[in-house]
Amino acid sequence: MLKVVIIGYGEMFTNLIAGTLDAGCEIAGVLRKDTVKYHPLWRKIRDTVNPSVEYNYIKSYSIPEIEARGVNTEEFKQALLKINPDIILVGSWGEKIGKEIYDLPKIAAINAHPSLLPKYRGPNPYFWTIRNQEQQSGVTFHLIDKGLDTGAILAQEEIKIYPSDTGKTLKERTVLLARGVVCDLLNALREDIIIPLQQREDRASYYSHPEGLELDFSGSAEENDALIRAIYPWNEVYFYHNDTCFAVKGHRTEILENNTTYTTAGTITDIDYKNRAISVLCGNNKILKINIVLYKRFDRIFTGNYMKREIKIGDII
Repeated sequence: MLKVVIIGYGEMFTNLIAGTLDAGCEIAGVLRKDTVKYHPLWRKIRDTVNPSVEYNYIKSYSIPEIEARGVNTEEFKQALLKINPDIILVGSWGEKIGKEIYDLPKIAAINAHPSLLPKYRGPNPYFWTIRNQEQQSGVTFHLIDKGLDTGAILAQEEIKIYPSDTGKTLKERTVLLARGVVCDLLNALREDIIIPLQQREDRASYYSHPEGLELDFSGSAEENDALIRAIYPWNEVYFYHNDTCFAVKGHRTEILENNTTYTTAGTITDIDYKNRAISVLCGNNKILKINIVLYKRFDRIFTGNYMKREIKIGDII
C-alpha cells in the first residue's frame, strides 16, 4: 500500500484526498493552508466555531494532520522523515516547495495543476483559459522540480470549456476530474513503471494572477463576456460612466445583435432600470447586456437612483 502525504487547500485538496482514498492508499498525513496561516490557538478556535470544509473532510476520514508553519520548515521536514512517504501530492499551494522537501518521498513529489501543461503555468488558469476564450483545459499531474509548473508530466486529461462556463464552474469540473486522474495515477504507480514526459518549452506559457479587469467596449462583446465569466466568483469587472465606477453584478450576460442606429463602441443602447441593467454596443457591432451596481459596496443601494438620474441612452462609456 502506497503511503501518501497531501498538501493543499480548497476543492483540489479535498478531491486529491478523495482520489487517494479511492485508490486504496494510506494517507499518512496532510498539511492544510489553515495550519500554515493561523496561530495554533486561533486555528483551534476557528476549527471549533467555524470549521472549514477541508477540516471537516479530514476529520470525517480520521486523517492525521501535520503541524508545521510551512512546507520548507524544519518541522515539516522532520515530520516527513518520520512518516517516510512514498508520494507527496500537492493540490493548490502558495509556497514554492524546496528541493530538500520534494526529494524526500521514496517515489515522487507530484503537483496537480489545473491546465494542460506546458500551457497556462502559474496561478488560476481557470481565469486565464476562459479569459482567452480557449475551448479546452484540463488537469496535469507532474513531478515537482525547481521551476514553477515545469516538471515532467505523469498524467494529463482534457476537459471541455463551455461557452457558459465561469471560473467557478470550470474549477468545480476540473477538481472532480482530478479525483479520477489521481486515482488512476496512484494505481499505475503502484503496479507499473511510468515514464515521465518532459514538457516542451516551445509550447509553454505562463500567466500571473488575474489582472486587467476593466471592460473594454472597443473589443468584441464575446471578449468582454469572457472576462466577466472568467473572474467569477473571485472578483468583479468594472467600467466608468463619466467619473463614476460601476461593477458588473454576477456573470449572466446577453449578447445581442445591433438593431439600433448607433455605431460607436461604448454607446449605451438600452437601459433596464427595474433590473439595473444596461446594454452597450461593442467594437464588433454586437450589444452586451450586463447587470450593474455602483462599485463601492456601501453605495450599491443607490444604484437605481443614480441610473435614473445620470445614465441616458446614447451615453458613451
